[in-house]
Amino acid sequence: WMDRNLGASRVATSSTDAEAYGDLYQWGRAPDGHEKRSSGTTNTLSFWNSPGHANFITNNTDPLDWRSPQNNNLWQGLNGINNPCPEGFRLPTSNEWEDERQTWATYDASGAFGSPLKLTIAGFRDNTSLIRYVNSAGLYWSSSPSYWNNTWSNFMFISSSQALAAYNPRVYGLSVRCIKDQ
Repeated sequence: WMDRNLGASRVATSSTDAEAYGDLYQWGRAPDGHEKRSSGTTNTLSFWNSPGHANFITNNTDPLDWRSPQNNNLWQGLNGINNPCPEGFRLPTSNEWEDERQTWATYDASGAFGSPLKLTIAGFRDNTSLIRYVNSAGLYWSSSPSYWNNTWSNFMFISSSQALAAYNPRVYGLSVRCIKDQ
């Protein structure tokens, strides 16, 4: 695993260390500036895998994606289309997140920060571009499309009371922690 979230300036010193929060990516998008917490916005969906601009794409219409039509293959593996991770790294799968969670002393923000990953509760950016739950929840994308709702994608949800697998619309901006194949 990388020692910090993508876009973070350092390894976290606490679960609420703002310098360790990093960026908030829409599922499947490459780093193009949209992931910055202060990026501009547009409500024009992209037909392409790369929108060609740095705006966070807002959307209030099902299936709540930044891209139309959807593409499930954008973050698959080291050579995945739009893999935002540094060379040799990729997004973890849902199963890899679950395997990691099983090693934590507690299944909550305390256990997540106490793990070698030093995970933060950086919040997320919703489908209207509002940043929510900073210092209350950490949401980390996986590369896996959701097995509960095939138009959304899976992530690891972390709060003061729980840590569990869940799924969200791909238009949301969540934290990314990369993993390297051994």
